[in-house]
Amino acid sequence: MKKNKKKVIIANIKMNGSLHFNEAYLAKIKENFNNFKNLNICLCVPYPYLFQAKKILNNTKISWGSQNVAKFENGPHTGEVSAAMIKEFGSKYVIVGHSERSTAYCESDENIADKFKKIKKYNMTPVLCVGETLIEREAGIMERVVSSQIEVIIKTYGAQVFENSIIAYEPIWAIGSDTAATPDQANKMCNFIMDFISKKHKCDLKNFNIIYGGSVNRKNAVQLFASESLDGVLIGRASINFDEFNQICFAAENN
Repeated sequence: MKKNKKKVIIANIKMNGSLHFNEAYLAKIKENFNNFKNLNICLCVPYPYLFQAKKILNNTKISWGSQNVAKFENGPHTGEVSAAMIKEFGSKYVIVGHSERSTAYCESDENIADKFKKIKKYNMTPVLCVGETLIEREAGIMERVVSSQIEVIIKTYGAQVFENSIIAYEPIWAIGSDTAATPDQANKMCNFIMDFISKKHKCDLKNFNIIYGGSVNRKNAVQLFASESLDGVLIGRASINFDEFNQICFAAENN
């Protein structure tokens, strides 16, 4: 972990929560998490609850955001939610390219690139998810897969677009599996991503973070945070369990 740099903790609440649950849960997070000094914490909630996150977390050090965004500005796109709409609720971060969406809805890398740019247009921070399947890792092509996902954005918008952005290395085989990547696997891939952007494309980025996601829990968090190449984590299901979430943040704060 880079010295004098706050760790990034992104919580992907996924399709969970309710008005009643959120009221108590967000209030508890506000009471307990606002005292962390070395963390940038964000909760990415379902669209309908952005107003509630803003209401409860406003004027705290805790940010909120969305789990997806439309690639369109506006128009006849039933069911879509634009970056401008998300921005109106004070969102700071937006997850894009998560494999649970790209797989289920057949999102192409080009579509994800368009979404990434829309997030940037409205001065929010994109959290771009990249990662390989188990078959791709076993075949030894994980770096080729991840670089191709990033390359589409670079070819379209240039490497400098990653300034003020986050890339989350989320191996698809680890998501929801109880089997996280080892610290060594995460470390090697995060180093590869940094070198791919900064050295291959000769781009010196400011405020660029690389984090790890995929079955992050309180047991593996300490080992993950010990890695110097990781700037933080993307937490999935553990983020709706307060005790688990709190212990992950505590490990990040004190490592």
